[in-house]
Amino acid sequence: MNEVYVVGSFSTAFGKKPETGFKDLTREAYLGCLADAGLAQGADIEQAWFGNCGMGAFGQNNIRGQVCLTPLVGDGLFPERVPVINVEGGCATASMAFHGAWKDILSGQSRLSLAIGVEKTFFPGDAARTQSIFEGGIDQLDPAEWHDYYRRAGEISGKPFEPNAGGGTVFMDTYAMQAAWHMRRHGTTQRQIAEAASKNHHHGSLNPKAQYRFEVSVDEVLADRMVSFPLTRSMCAPIGDGAAAALLCSADYLAALPPAVRARAVRVRASTLSGGKYRDPAEPGLSRIAAQKAYAQAGIGPDAIDIAEVHDATSFCEIYQSEMLGFCDEGQGGAYIASGAASLGGRRPCNLSGGLVSKGHPVGATGLSMIDELVLQLRGEAGARQAGAPRYALAENGGGVVGFDEAACSVIILEAGK
Repeated sequence: MNEVYVVGSFSTAFGKKPETGFKDLTREAYLGCLADAGLAQGADIEQAWFGNCGMGAFGQNNIRGQVCLTPLVGDGLFPERVPVINVEGGCATASMAFHGAWKDILSGQSRLSLAIGVEKTFFPGDAARTQSIFEGGIDQLDPAEWHDYYRRAGEISGKPFEPNAGGGTVFMDTYAMQAAWHMRRHGTTQRQIAEAASKNHHHGSLNPKAQYRFEVSVDEVLADRMVSFPLTRSMCAPIGDGAAAALLCSADYLAALPPAVRARAVRVRASTLSGGKYRDPAEPGLSRIAAQKAYAQAGIGPDAIDIAEVHDATSFCEIYQSEMLGFCDEGQGGAYIASGAASLGGRRPCNLSGGLVSKGHPVGATGLSMIDELVLQLRGEAGARQAGAPRYALAENGGGVVGFDEAACSVIILEAGK
């Protein structure tokens, strides 16, 4: 099997950027990624994977990547005639783009491939347009199916399905129902969810690219506005805009680059995907399947993972994913987070970027921003939030909703250069 390396990565700062367009974000992420790889231009790029979910709300329903990259072709910064594949997988979009670039190199068809995710979800004064982007992440053809599923799940969890009662998206309500079920079955507490949120707001305060760069105490998290019990606003990811990118290359391409570039390359040990289904609430989620595949592919187990970035669209998600990824026993995610194991300085720091609740969540860019954080950590370049000298890092990124599952899940394992 061919070895695959991340030779360059970059993320823009995340936030509400109404004056910054898709093409501007694309340019910033692309040029930042090139510079990180020590390249003046991308002449050797043979393939591009462009991730986006919401550009249709701005009137660009098709050829999104081609539209955003064309100005760079005109400036001689992106090579002519390179095929661009547009990717959409809900919140897992950018990780799917990464997976495509990884397969390019793995197959031997390309020596240098680009993955890029670009998103805008903030419309000043027009929440309905923002809502329209997120609505695509759940079945709009047969909504009665998921309404019935959540009605029955509400009876089991003790939390009736009342969509949008707190003013958020339906996804916040589904996460809240999952949290309520977990609390009823395993004894997880709202305070433990608040501890996960407070931890990540602390991490985000150390990240200059985070959307929210302030600390929030556990008590402040609990006292914040309720979105959907047990989830308060501080436990939920904000809307925002941003872009991120990664350049993946083969071992022979890497060998021809300058020593300083080779020294910063990070090896991709695994990239796996799994699909969601309408599962019984007691059945493990799809991230368990993706993680098992990734561990087998990398030839390691969860105990080898030193740091992680997981998809905390709500802070309960980090508790749950800690269990699915094998970082702790099932039902013990709340106690695991509360122990400090996932905090900076703990056994396995998680979401050192601030996670989605603090770093932000521009849907189609999120997965690659996770990769950028892990690459920084594996290189020892994360500054105040650096977690020692990690060897193995894991990214878990889910997108869309099918019942209590996401519609799609990615797990990626990276290894520091030797």
